[in-house]
Amino acid sequence: MSFIIGIVVALGCMIGGYVAAGGHLGVIWQPYELIIICGMALGTFIIANPLNTIKDTGKAIGQSIMGKAPKSRDYLDLLGIMYTLMKELRGNARNEVEGHIDNPKESAFFQKYPKVLADTDLTAFICDYCRLIMIGNARSHEIESLMDEEINTIMRDKLKPYQALQGTADGLPALGIVAAVLGIVHAMGSLDQPPEVLGELIGAALVGTFAGIFLSYGLVGPLATMVKVNRDKRARLYVIIKQSLLAFMNGAVPLIALEHGRKTISSYSRPSIDEVENETMGGGAAEPAKKAA
Repeated sequence: MSFIIGIVVALGCMIGGYVAAGGHLGVIWQPYELIIICGMALGTFIIANPLNTIKDTGKAIGQSIMGKAPKSRDYLDLLGIMYTLMKELRGNARNEVEGHIDNPKESAFFQKYPKVLADTDLTAFICDYCRLIMIGNARSHEIESLMDEEINTIMRDKLKPYQALQGTADGLPALGIVAAVLGIVHAMGSLDQPPEVLGELIGAALVGTFAGIFLSYGLVGPLATMVKVNRDKRARLYVIIKQSLLAFMNGAVPLIALEHGRKTISSYSRPSIDEVENETMGGGAAEPAKKAA
């Protein structure tokens, strides 16, 4: 929603100010200039990025525009499954917990938290480290080092769409100049035309420079920032798991271990400690699961 509001405000103020100053909209509507700029931008984007990054960029743009960043409910779901698993690891034999870790899709624990289960990368991260804890001979500082390295790798992958979009945004002003130069070349080839025709051709060429700058700083650049913010919030889920499991390995009871994870959540969307207690000890996720069924 914020993306749509921002675009409406930016375009409204730009076009409204131009018209109020006496400008004519027909002059700045130059579809061939836009085809040149957007086509070159798309082509260079494809050249610079592998197919996986291109696909992930489309996914990241959709998530950002739709506002699908983790919210308080998502954090509660994650803390809920972490509490359940840590409680089981603390109180039951390995063979009783192993089935939930080895096959989370069939696990009654994970099925209570369908949003967590739907994120296959996040579920795999949880299960991998719970499995290491079950083995019993892993030291917490070794696990912490391994988690840090994996989270850094995840962050590099998650931020590739941001880097791809930012690179495109940085190149758009130059591509606008290319379109403008082509327009000037076209105008120079029409010197035998009347002044009003030449003026129209030169104006169309200058629109290329305007369009490249606007697309860079008014659209693609802000969109890249939105993607970065969204992906940073998603990466925070992995940090919550890390801090909770490390505290658990160092002897904290599950509820205290969750507090280590909860404190890493931004204060804007951090659930309160009472909400976490209600969610975990009160089985808060069971009721939504029944409703979904």
